Amino acid sequence: MATKTKAKKVAVRPLADRVLIQRVEAEEKTAGGILLPESAKEKPKEGIIISLGEGKTLDNGEKSNFSVSVGDRVLFTSYAGTEVKYQGEEYIIMREDDILAIIG
Repeated sequence: MATKTKAKKVAVRPLADRVLIQRVEAEEKTAGGILLPESAKEKPKEGIIISLGEGKTLDNGEKSNFSVSVGDRVLFTSYAGTEVKYQGEEYIIMREDDILAIIG
């Protein structure tokens, strides 16, 4: 079972089958111990689910259930979602389909 990470409350609620994710911090050192400058760091493809939409509306009118939960640490595709800034914090809003795996 996946371990949950404490997700902070944010007043941004995604719509439909979208999720709000906050990226985890990029590594500052390589495995060999070399410090990386800000320009050399890759944006992590890993983050914490902060908020979920209501679910996709199915053909029968019901809402689908999410496979992820608030607090899950997840991996997502490189070009997934839309980056947004809210109250000085950076987030990504993406469809649940862009999430590849739950870590934990």
